[in-house]
Amino acid sequence: MVGVVLVGGGKGRRLGQNIPKAIVSVNGQRLFLFSLRSFSQIPAVREIVLVLPRRWVKAGRKWTTSWKRVKKVVAGGKERHQSVWKGIQQLSSECEIVLIHDVARPLVSKELIHRVIKGTRKYGACIPALPITDTVKQVEGSRVKMTLDREKLVAVQTPQGFIRQILEKAYRLAFQRNWFGQDDAFLVEQLSVPVSIIPGEEKNIKVTHPQDLALIKLLLPGKKAKPCK
Repeated sequence: MVGVVLVGGGKGRRLGQNIPKAIVSVNGQRLFLFSLRSFSQIPAVREIVLVLPRRWVKAGRKWTTSWKRVKKVVAGGKERHQSVWKGIQQLSSECEIVLIHDVARPLVSKELIHRVIKGTRKYGACIPALPITDTVKQVEGSRVKMTLDREKLVAVQTPQGFIRQILEKAYRLAFQRNWFGQDDAFLVEQLSVPVSIIPGEEKNIKVTHPQDLALIKLLLPGKKAKPCK
């Protein structure tokens, strides 16, 4: 059985809004609802835990009352890894595969979710990524230190999928040694567990800046997201 942690506990200051990113209204509905709908349409996904900023948890529970697969809405931690870990702990033991997804990527497709689940079952750890097309340079201050080989670089997306036993082991070790990177795959890499890459999607963009939000409003539907039974 697959469990999903939808992470929306951040403040999203770079977006320039006066409310957290996950709660921003886009085309008549809260941003997190788009991701929630996509995952709710996947038969293998049986449980979803939604992580929101503490002051929005009560409202989040009200908004998701009719969504049958939402097991819990919980308050996020100070940092992203704390929010993810709190979400993982709320999933039942029947969830042998865990997907972690940022609600700031509302255009995630059902096809991509299926492929991540398939890759996780096959490899144990699976993440979507896109090739880097720009020239990338490593810098120190205002000076270029070196030019990196973009053929060996990818831009990583979510959802990221893991066998639960592997993910929990990685998180426990990370808390012990204070190893925290920018995504969940980084923690699994510290166990020397191979993380497999599958092709991501160009449209699976992340809402970070105001211009991202403007683009998302053009790409997302304006209809109200109805709960999947």
